[in-house]
Amino acid sequence: MPTAASPSVSASASSTSGTHSDLLTRLTSPDSDVQLKALRELKNRIIGNRTKKLSFIKLGLVPPVAAILASRAQSQSQSQAHRDNNLLVQSAAALGSFACGFDAGVQAVLDAGVFPNLLLLLSHPDAKVVDSGARSLRMIYQSKLAPKCDFIQEKNMEFLLSLLNSENENVTGLGTSIIIRSCETTAEQKALCHSGVVKKLISLLEGSLSQRDNSLESLATIMKNNVEAVTEFVGSENGRALSSLIELTNDRYPRTRLLASMCLIVIRNSSSCYLQDIGIKTKLVQLLLELHDDPGQVGDEAPSAFSSLISEKLDLQKLAFEANAVDKLYNHLQKSLLHPKRFEGILLALADVCSKLESCRSRFLSLQVAALGAIGNVVVDFTMRRSLFVLCGGVKQLVQLSRSMDSTVRLNAIWALRNLTFLADNACKQEIFMELTASSLASVICDPEPFVQEQALALIRNLVDGCMKSVELVFAEDGMLLDAVGRQLQNASKDEILIQGMYVLSNVASGNEFHKEAVMQQLIPQGDNGTQSFILKFLRSNENQLRTASVWAIVNLTFPSSPGAFSRLVKLHNAGIVSQVKSMVNDPCLDVKVVILSLKLVIYPFLQPSVIAQHDFPTLRPLAKNRSNDEVALVLTSLYIQRPSWLATTWCNTLLSFQSERCGSFANFGGTPNQLCKLSVPSD
Repeated sequence: MPTAASPSVSASASSTSGTHSDLLTRLTSPDSDVQLKALRELKNRIIGNRTKKLSFIKLGLVPPVAAILASRAQSQSQSQAHRDNNLLVQSAAALGSFACGFDAGVQAVLDAGVFPNLLLLLSHPDAKVVDSGARSLRMIYQSKLAPKCDFIQEKNMEFLLSLLNSENENVTGLGTSIIIRSCETTAEQKALCHSGVVKKLISLLEGSLSQRDNSLESLATIMKNNVEAVTEFVGSENGRALSSLIELTNDRYPRTRLLASMCLIVIRNSSSCYLQDIGIKTKLVQLLLELHDDPGQVGDEAPSAFSSLISEKLDLQKLAFEANAVDKLYNHLQKSLLHPKRFEGILLALADVCSKLESCRSRFLSLQVAALGAIGNVVVDFTMRRSLFVLCGGVKQLVQLSRSMDSTVRLNAIWALRNLTFLADNACKQEIFMELTASSLASVICDPEPFVQEQALALIRNLVDGCMKSVELVFAEDGMLLDAVGRQLQNASKDEILIQGMYVLSNVASGNEFHKEAVMQQLIPQGDNGTQSFILKFLRSNENQLRTASVWAIVNLTFPSSPGAFSRLVKLHNAGIVSQVKSMVNDPCLDVKVVILSLKLVIYPFLQPSVIAQHDFPTLRPLAKNRSNDEVALVLTSLYIQRPSWLATTWCNTLLSFQSERCGSFANFGGTPNQLCKLSVPSD
C-alpha cells in the first residue's frame, strides 16, 4: 500500500532542489558579483561534507564552476583584473573542495576539463591566484586518478623543477605530490636524480613542517629499490643528509617520525650496506611499534612500515621479538573498528615477525590459544553471544584452527567448538556440523594427541544430544562418525576418552529403534567371534564416570517403550552384561547406584503396585498407593538419592533375592541425565 512521504523528507528534497536551482542560476549569471557570492556559498556548503559534494556533483554544479575558471584564466582583460582574480581564487577553491579526499569529486573536476586551466594559474602574477591554483592541484594529486607526469620529457622535468624552486609552499608541495603520484619506474627515478631533484628535496628538509614531510615522502619514492638514488642521498653533503634524516626520527610530530623511518627503511632495503648499526635498527623497531598507538593516519600506516622493516630479515625479527612485538600487535588486533589499512598492516607484520623465528611462532600460538580459551568460555550457554559469534564467522575460523599443525591450537579450537554446541539449538548444531563435516570430525577423533581425541568426542557428544535430528548427525556419510567412535572405544586406553565415547553412544541410544540398533552393533557386533564386549570391561572399571556412562547406555538401549527392547535385553544377557549390571547394585559410586536402581533389569519387575502388595514390604507399600508404575520409580529414585542406606537395607537387597526374569514396562525418568560437557577452558 503506498504511503505518503514524510514532511521532513519532502522538505529536504525541496530544499536541495531549490538550492541547486538558485546556485546554478547565480553561477551562470552575467553579474560577476553574483557569481562570486555563489562560489563562496557553494565552497562553504561542501567543505568536509561528502554527501553534499556527491549531491551537487549529480546536480551538475561542477561544469558551471569550471566555466567561470576557464573564462577568467584565459582572459586577457586588465580592466577587471581584481574582480577576475577573486573569481579565479574562489572557483579554484571550490573545485579543490570537490576534489579533496573524494575520488568521485576528482573525477568530476577532471571531466570538466579544469586541469589545464589550473596549471595556467601557477604562472599568474597574483600570488593569491597562484596559491589557490596550487592548493586545488594538490587536492587532485592526493588521488590515484590524478594525471601522471612523464619525467623523461625535458619540458615536464623543467616544469617540476620550477615548482620545487618556488618560494610558495603550496607550489613546492604540488611538486612533491606530483613526484609521489607519478614516479613509478627505475628510469623515472634515475631521471629525477640526474636532474638535481634529490638535492633540491634534501634542501627542503630544512623548510617548514609541510615541506619537510612532503620532501621525506618524495625521497622515499625516488630511492625505493634504487641503489643509485640511495648512494646519492647517503653521500650528499658528506653524510649530513643521512644524519639529518636519522635525527628526524626524534621529531616532535608523529607523521615526521613515521616518514623519516620509512625513508631509512627504504635505504636499508635498497642497499644492505647502509644502516647496519644495531642502535639504529633497535630505534626503528621501537619507534614503529610506538607509532602503532597513534589513533589517526600515522597509526594506520605504521604497521605496513613495520612489516617492510622486518620482512625477510632475521636480525630485525629478533629485535622485534625482544621488543614484545607479537603481544603488542595482537593487542592492537583486539581493538574494534580498525581501519582496513591498519588491520591489513598488522596481519602482515605478524606474518613477517613469525616467518623465521620459532620463538615468535610459539608466542603467537600462545596468544591464539589464549584467545581460543576466552572464546570457549564466552560461548558456553550464552545464546546471544553464541549467535553473534556464529554470525561474525567465528565457526569457520574455529574449524580452520582445529586443523592447525600445532596440537595446542587444535585442542583449544575443538574445545571452543565443544562449548559452542553446549545446549545449542538444532540450527546452530547443523551449521557447525556443515562447517566441520563428518570426515573432518572422524579424522580429529583419531588425532595423534589423546587430549584432542577427548575433546573431539565431547564435541560429538554435545552435537548428538537433544532432538532426533541431532542424533542423525552421526549417521552422515554412511555412519563414519559412529564407526570412528566405536573404533576409539575398542582401541583407546585413556579413561577420559572412553568416558566421552560412551556418552556419545548413550546419547545415540536415546534415539529411535534404528539408532539403538546401531549402538548395539557397536557394543555386540554381528558375527562376533566370542570376543568380550568392551562395555563389560568398562562396567568393571575403577573409573566411576566410565561405569556411569556405560550403565546409562544400557538404560537407553533397554527402554521399555521401545519395540526392540526385549531382543536387545536378550543380546545383552547373552553377552554377560546383564549379570554384570545386577552385581553393581551396591556400587561404591552413588551415581552408578542411582542409575542401576532405575534399570528394569534389577528393580522394575518388582515396582508394580501389585507385586509390592504381594510381598511383605510395609515400608514400601505406601509408595505404591494411587501411583502409576512410572511415578513409583521416580519416587524410589528420589528416596535413594536422599537416603541410600535406608533404601539399600530395606528394599534393594531383598529385591535382588528374587530371580524373576519377567520384563515389565520401564519408567522414563524424564530422559537421561545431562549428557553434555560444560567445561570452561583452563587458562594458562
